[in-house]
Amino acid sequence: MAETPQNGITEGVIWKQLLLFFFPILFGTFFQQFYSTVDTIIVGQAVGKQALAAVGVTAPFVNLLVGFFTGLASGAGVVISQYYGSRNGDKLNRCVHTAVVLSLLAGVAFTVLGMAVTPWVLRISDTPADIFEQAVVYLRVYFTGMIPTLLYNMGTAILRAVGDSKRPLYFLIAASILNIGLDLLFVITFDMGVAGAALATVLSQVLSAVLVVLSLTQSGGAPYTLYPRALALDREQLEEIARIGLPAGLQSAMYALSNFIIQAAINKFDTDAVAAWTVYGKMDTIFWLSVSSMSLAVTSFSGQNFGAKKYDRIHKGLAVSMGMTFLLTAACCAIFLGPLGRPLVLLFNNDPGVVECCLDMIAFLVPYYFTYICIENFSGVLRGCGDSFVPTVLTCLGVCALRVIWITFVVPLRPELTTVMFSYPLTWTITSLCFVVYYFKGSWLRRRIAAVEGAATPR
Repeated sequence: MAETPQNGITEGVIWKQLLLFFFPILFGTFFQQFYSTVDTIIVGQAVGKQALAAVGVTAPFVNLLVGFFTGLASGAGVVISQYYGSRNGDKLNRCVHTAVVLSLLAGVAFTVLGMAVTPWVLRISDTPADIFEQAVVYLRVYFTGMIPTLLYNMGTAILRAVGDSKRPLYFLIAASILNIGLDLLFVITFDMGVAGAALATVLSQVLSAVLVVLSLTQSGGAPYTLYPRALALDREQLEEIARIGLPAGLQSAMYALSNFIIQAAINKFDTDAVAAWTVYGKMDTIFWLSVSSMSLAVTSFSGQNFGAKKYDRIHKGLAVSMGMTFLLTAACCAIFLGPLGRPLVLLFNNDPGVVECCLDMIAFLVPYYFTYICIENFSGVLRGCGDSFVPTVLTCLGVCALRVIWITFVVPLRPELTTVMFSYPLTWTITSLCFVVYYFKGSWLRRRIAAVEGAATPR
């Protein structure tokens, strides 16, 4: 594989290389989340707080399935970035085709599963009766778009793994513009309610998937070019994707499951609390996008440098990414806790009960954001180097399991919103400390180097 400017991440000034990855990823993930945010704003303002709450209660279930696949896609991205860094074009190409086939199969499975279990999932999460039917309609329409959603996520992981984070951004901008137009048309002009919002999202996802697939098929003969006739599951590459992606997918699923349980606890309060939690979740996305984008950037950075055997740059990259994430977190805190907090809430809904409840949530949770940043940065570096099992265990136990224990045993003793919300800073702090100890005391990099060198040794 010839050296290209896109492979410059293994050379040069680290902070510049990270930012070259970070900003396209940030804007790309921002526009990806823009789908649901626009749905929420238009539904909340044009239809009412019941419809707003109905859209909000669907998020944990969607995130459970899509998050699991996103973990698999990240595994494919790590494998591809290592092949790209080591210039192994043959394995890279086989991995790309395996990843796309995996997306198609998972898309079909998730569509069928989502359609079948939607009412049951909403019932076990104690969805309030006044929003139940609207939530069912939203989810069933949304799940018709699983194939394009997963294709886009996998295609984006492939492009980012080889250093191309710009084209996914352009595709999402186009899809977001379409989403806004269709939301206005379906929800306001045609008065389709939550079904119109979901349909607008599905059609926008179709556009982004078509664009990303076209970009892969027209990559000028690069090792990651997608050839439809070559689509097949390669066993070796599937095992590599699963080795890294399954733990990441399970971690995402456990995150979503714990949030699903938290959503069920929130649902026990009134509709104002459910709607306020929905609004807070959309605002919280700004912080989450910033931190997760830096995590994706440092994952690709670490993967390529690990493949190129530039291990010093991996540690330096973590230090730089931590510094930048700290600054991003400080900016988010200033926005949410400052004079812009109330206007942002009013953007989604102007019901006085919803607004005041949401502002209380912001005041309680936002100052704890700093306790979360270690989790994303440290796990990003570890996964980029192929160490995905231990980060998954740390996150599943420290975040997910502990949240479930807290909600199950502590919240009933003091059934208040603040008790439910405290599960977040508690688990963030404990898990961050575990990651710091493992990174500096776990000898993980030495084991990963030995594993790769051992696999490359002829037997």
